[in-house]
Amino acid sequence: MKLTVQGIEDQQPIPETFAFGVPGDGEPMTLGPNRNPALHWTEIPQGTKSFAVIVCDPDVPGDASDANQQGKTLAADLPRVDFYHWVLVNVPATTHAIEEGAAADGVTPKGKQPGRSALGLEGINTFTDFLAGDPDMGGTYGGYDGPCPPWNDALVHRYHFTVYALDVESLDMKGEFTGDEALGAMQGHILGQATVTGTYTLNPELR
Repeated sequence: MKLTVQGIEDQQPIPETFAFGVPGDGEPMTLGPNRNPALHWTEIPQGTKSFAVIVCDPDVPGDASDANQQGKTLAADLPRVDFYHWVLVNVPATTHAIEEGAAADGVTPKGKQPGRSALGLEGINTFTDFLAGDPDMGGTYGGYDGPCPPWNDALVHRYHFTVYALDVESLDMKGEFTGDEALGAMQGHILGQATVTGTYTLNPELR
């Protein structure tokens, strides 16, 4: 398979258009345009019956208690965990592209509902956990929400945009399923996959 992510070259910085958080005017971060980039995939494996789209940042600090704290730095060698930015399954086999802005166009405080959409079946992204308890932003975040790494992180984060070709028409996913749960359900059904990796940081010393 081959995947094109419009506006993002492999291993190159992700434009702010696709980010949840961007540098602010006189402050480290403000909310960004948060549009999903356009995806287009080709060279589909024979026997493909559906697709899944997963966007994952594997570089999020496992302990984020010092994230975005003045006078503190998140060291590059801290243990890191996966943060899912988009979990989409049951994309029809006839779909080979997703348009820019189809899954997100701006930040939606308290999140977008997961479940069936025009694209397929949307799971929840990790902003659901990360923003839990925030009175203004806490909620259930379905669909796409873009990069927003801590602005005091000494590590530039990587974002893997991956499309999977599956040998089943649908995965039996219900409720607010996560990226880990979707990937688990795919095991044994993946005919092919393609990934484009972009990078992003809000650390002014690394930009």
